[in-house]
Amino acid sequence: MELNGYHCDEGGTAESEDEDTVRPSQTRPWKNTAKSPIATAEIDSAVAVGGAISEQRTSNSTSPRQRIDSLKKNRPPFPWFGMDIGGTLVKLVYFEPKDITAEEEQEEVESLKSIRRYLTSHTAYGKTGIRDVHLELPELTLCGRTGSLHFIRFPTHELPIFLQMGRDKHFSSLHTTLCATGGGAYKYEEDFRTMADLQLLKLDELDCLIKGVLYIDSVVSRGPSECYYYENPTDPEHCEQRPYNLENPYPLLLVNIGSGVSILAVYSKDNYKRVTGTSLGGGTFLGLCCLLTGCSTFEEALEMASRGESTRVDKLVRDIYGGDYERFGLPGWAVASSFGNMMCKEKRESISKEDLARATLVTITNNIGSITRMCAANEKIERVVFVGNFLRVNTLSMKLLAYALDYWSKGQLKALFLRHEGYFGAVGALLELFNPSS
Repeated sequence: MELNGYHCDEGGTAESEDEDTVRPSQTRPWKNTAKSPIATAEIDSAVAVGGAISEQRTSNSTSPRQRIDSLKKNRPPFPWFGMDIGGTLVKLVYFEPKDITAEEEQEEVESLKSIRRYLTSHTAYGKTGIRDVHLELPELTLCGRTGSLHFIRFPTHELPIFLQMGRDKHFSSLHTTLCATGGGAYKYEEDFRTMADLQLLKLDELDCLIKGVLYIDSVVSRGPSECYYYENPTDPEHCEQRPYNLENPYPLLLVNIGSGVSILAVYSKDNYKRVTGTSLGGGTFLGLCCLLTGCSTFEEALEMASRGESTRVDKLVRDIYGGDYERFGLPGWAVASSFGNMMCKEKRESISKEDLARATLVTITNNIGSITRMCAANEKIERVVFVGNFLRVNTLSMKLLAYALDYWSKGQLKALFLRHEGYFGAVGALLELFNPSS
């Protein structure tokens, strides 16, 4: 990735396995300690729905101008960022205000203009930094300002290049604290301080994940629905993507598939628990594919998997029984042993790299689906939402998860997916800018 002229080689994708963390007590230097009751009430209302700012009037005696002035006093300075620093990818969300007045534009310092121009005038930053234009949320109102929310990602190993860009563009002169979540917020905290003169407000990644999911689903009102599922997942010819309304989401099982996997049982916006997880996630898929096929990127691994046939690599029930295992309801096409056929030298010599990539994808996805189904049964939850960068451009795994949950639960479990996939942690971090209690 190249940021401001710097270059690194390509990397992979997916985010780090979530781990329970403790939120430290930190303060925001931009906060006005003399908050007005009106502004505090408005921001508290925002936190209740995931951080979005409600501009409802709390007193009939308060004029619109007073309310706007009050809100401005408690508004953090631009630029507004949220970061999720995962084990493989850094996810960055950036709010670009579009309602800048002539007075503001005149007062705006050149370094802030430079940052905005750089981030919004590019869709790619070097070879590996990407702004996902198709996910942009335009005409979004946040903390009383109207603008666009941009979604940017780059490999975590290129974080030093991002810090160099921030230093060269004098980011620290505008913003002394940056809201960040993910394991990298802890691992790289010292690098932010020494390389870019930036302080991190470290946030719990599971809190941010849930807050981001609820917020994005609440604000996406135009275009494709944020949440969707696959209708008729067991019938390939009639399997179609359909929108799903998450208006009343609870309870739900939230499965976050990054480098590893965390599974959360969510009963309300404030009541959730991490049920379990697995170390076999997107990082496992990419790592094994790099070893087995010689590929170097997530996209390349998926492309190879799309052309492969996993049944040449896996040993199926019919390979053992000659058909179905009827007593326990196991169909002949079910996988009995992932990579089981690779014990035979002749079969090893007959398979392709594409077959290996497909078998790796099926193995990881099946494992996630199996663990998810058991968790749903234990928690008595029928709605499952899958998120995380492992699902980015990964229709194969999404359809496989939808099929597996529907088939093995006899139609009781519905697999749901979200369009913004791996960005919810970063969105949740952004929303903490407007949380007066932190």
